[in-house]
Amino acid sequence: MAITLPAGMKITGEILPAYEDILTPEALALVDKLHRAFEPRRQELLAARVERAKRLDAGEIPDFLPETKSIREGDWKVAPIPQALECRRVEITGPVEAKMVINAFNSGADSYMTDFEDSNTPNWHNQLQGQVNLKAAVRRTLTLESKGKQYKLNDKIATLQVRPRGWHLDEKHVTIDGKRISGGIFDFALFLFHNAREQIARGAGPFFYLPKMESHLEARLWNDIFVMAQNEIGLPQGTIKATVLIETILAAFEMDEILYELREHSAGLNAGRWDYIFSCIKKFKNDKDFCLADRAKVTMTAPFMRAYALLLLKTCHHRGAPAMGGMSALIPIKNDPEKNAIAMEGIISDKRRDATDGYDGGWVAHPGLVEPAMKEFVAVLGDKPNQFGKQRPDVQVKGADLLDFKPETPITEHGLRMNINVGIHYLGAWLDGNGCVPIHNLMEDAATAEISRSQVWQWIRSPKGKLEDGTKVTAELVRKLIPEELAKVKALVGGDTKTYDRAAEIFEQMSTSEDFAEFLTLPLYEEV
Repeated sequence: MAITLPAGMKITGEILPAYEDILTPEALALVDKLHRAFEPRRQELLAARVERAKRLDAGEIPDFLPETKSIREGDWKVAPIPQALECRRVEITGPVEAKMVINAFNSGADSYMTDFEDSNTPNWHNQLQGQVNLKAAVRRTLTLESKGKQYKLNDKIATLQVRPRGWHLDEKHVTIDGKRISGGIFDFALFLFHNAREQIARGAGPFFYLPKMESHLEARLWNDIFVMAQNEIGLPQGTIKATVLIETILAAFEMDEILYELREHSAGLNAGRWDYIFSCIKKFKNDKDFCLADRAKVTMTAPFMRAYALLLLKTCHHRGAPAMGGMSALIPIKNDPEKNAIAMEGIISDKRRDATDGYDGGWVAHPGLVEPAMKEFVAVLGDKPNQFGKQRPDVQVKGADLLDFKPETPITEHGLRMNINVGIHYLGAWLDGNGCVPIHNLMEDAATAEISRSQVWQWIRSPKGKLEDGTKVTAELVRKLIPEELAKVKALVGGDTKTYDRAAEIFEQMSTSEDFAEFLTLPLYEEV
């Protein structure tokens, strides 16, 4: 189909009739303007990440920034939170596929974070169809018929928040003057242009979640984009509200500063635990003293995770901002009441800890978990919408506390096999277009797959990377186990398994090569 493009823009993705309502000249003009204004800064910030990583590899120890001490010690608060974001006791998350969108809106959760990022394979059709789905959902017209069943939105639905892609991800199907554009700007601009006014008329939006940031300067870039975008489409400044996922170890040292940069647009912070663990492994991968135990042993009660969670909570409430708990990966287990009871107890324990600590809400990945999670927050909050007033002067987190990386043991053969199995299974599903996959009774997305492959890479190289019986984790051992775990995955998924063969190749390459790939989604994206 023929569409009108701004000068210098080229789109190579297939443009189906439904996409014409998204790729309008006016919407693409906003994409173009934001790209031209801010792409140089995005590239500078990505280059700064590379330089910081080199310094960490050389032994630099991160700490709170001396140059921003006045912000941390200053007496300021974020702008008032809109009523639609005051009560977020349970937030459900998931990809932008129609059935998920409808089920999440109808789940009974206070809020729904729809995801163009980690739980979504960002192929061209997923991104564009996701925009189509959300535009219809905002207007309450989204319906679906699947396997003889009708899906439609209830009268009462969750408050929508949208997660665009992180700064590191391009949209390869759209170039301007021959250069790929930012996936995040593409996702944000299209959604904002088509839906902001409609959302405002309905009393809730536009609200966003911002992923993968490593510094307050990256938050400043988003804030400047918000300011320009609001000017371009005629929204009052401060209309956009955004929650930042603290899911990198470096961002944990700049939480005050991140809130400060976004203070007119802030809707708080979220403890994005799985990417956070991956970030710790990635940033300290060459430190001979760093080595984490099996993924299953690295819980929110681990010293470094506990420090991070409490600092985030204290920081948010000190600044009048919501503090949101992260995702427990557990999901309901059908046909096994005993395992299901254990899983549900894990969910309940996780949300009870968050609520008791003072968090205002937490994430779930499945509609069946909304009710038990809600009960835990209601038990603590009663009829209050949040716990903004719960300050935590007792929490005194130092830089060393954020770097207290334990437990180091056990590393087991089962844990090693599980990392390989989950990595292959997830990568195979991702290549097939599905970025949110239940595996071994856990909901896995890109973040958990990142832990799997980065742990294996690091165990191979760390002197501490030894199994309980003293066996050193080596590239040879990993290569020996990969075919065995691939066979298990293929037997489980059945049908056409060719993407899993490719996934095994990618996993082997990523976990055993000398170079560490910054994000697994970067090379994967070139294959979809």
